Amino acid sequence: MSPPHQHRRHANPPLQQPRRCYSTGPSSHGQRSFPAWFVRGGTSNGLVIHRDSLPPQDQWHTVLPQAMGSPDQYGRQLNGIGSGISSTSKIVVLGPPSRPDVDVDYTFVQVGIKDGKLDTAGNCGNMSSAVGPVAWDWGLIRERDVEQEGSGGDQWASVRLFNTNTSKVLVSRFRVAGSPPKYCPGGDYVLDGVPGTASQITMSFMDPAGAKTGKALPTGNAVDVLRLSDGSSVSASLVDVSNPGVFITARELGIDDTKGPLTPDAVEADTALKARLGEIRRVGASMMGLDPDVESIPKVVMLFHPGDSSDADLGCLALSMGQAHKAVPLTLALCLGAASQLPGTVAAELVGDKAGSASTVTIGHPSGKLDIGTTVRDGKLVSAELLRTARVLMKGDVCY
Repeated sequence: MSPPHQHRRHANPPLQQPRRCYSTGPSSHGQRSFPAWFVRGGTSNGLVIHRDSLPPQDQWHTVLPQAMGSPDQYGRQLNGIGSGISSTSKIVVLGPPSRPDVDVDYTFVQVGIKDGKLDTAGNCGNMSSAVGPVAWDWGLIRERDVEQEGSGGDQWASVRLFNTNTSKVLVSRFRVAGSPPKYCPGGDYVLDGVPGTASQITMSFMDPAGAKTGKALPTGNAVDVLRLSDGSSVSASLVDVSNPGVFITARELGIDDTKGPLTPDAVEADTALKARLGEIRRVGASMMGLDPDVESIPKVVMLFHPGDSSDADLGCLALSMGQAHKAVPLTLALCLGAASQLPGTVAAELVGDKAGSASTVTIGHPSGKLDIGTTVRDGKLVSAELLRTARVLMKGDVCY
């Protein structure tokens, strides 16, 4: 047997992230800057910034788009730190806790590549995985409890995060090492879509249902009929867990998935399919009571039968900010995992016998597979869990 868990409390180290304000005017060499870390979280990457390093939130549009290289009519973000795809045009802003039951607040910002618009409507699960480790290493956590477990003496920290986009609490559990302990990124966990190995981060999304609409099924229906402008109609499930999603089977769109799911490149090359999916997203958004002009939520997700040779329970391909995602947006994977356990949804039909009874569902996506765990008590979704990894890529000042 492994030894019992041991808890240790460590003094809060000095803040590593400079808490100076952003530059209000050009420096002697004609550029403005602010301190930030460039971090990979899950299958995304972006900037992590302390709130004190930015102007008030209603002025973020004067700083953040330029830092990422937007707006860029060429779609490359060549003049900033972004790289021209939605999963790498992301920012997370950390700040002190706004309520007593959490350790740190954070706001996720999706930066429009071509238009430079800042979208804070939804959360990003991938970038959320970097929040706990960065907040820990910055010294933002007041009560630094470390749990030791296993014969190897590994140490683990748990941090409670409050996401201001969705007003939801997440718990991040990650490995630390050293004295004082710091986040330890090295490990043997393999995350599909990311080369190499790293230490795992367990993300628990607490009470995730109704993140934007207040209900897991915003319309009250497991399946809704969406009527499109060409007079046709499609059946889809509108689900809001962690972030809202519009789920539709590939077969509902007339796509034969018996030979496997479509690839992102195939979807990008099919302008008619992309346009149809875009309209389905907009109609679904309206039915959920959301603004269809906000691209970040809901996202539209095509679902595929896993096939006899796959060990996934179902497959998916999502569109994010109008682009076919090369992996899967994490909050949409959480939403899909929960949807598969809601009777009558299109996801539940695909997973078959696992619907309503599985604690873990395996979702196939263009870069591999992802396990989503759910905890249900008395018919209520208590939490959704998954594993991620994260790594700090650069520390310094971002010029804009």
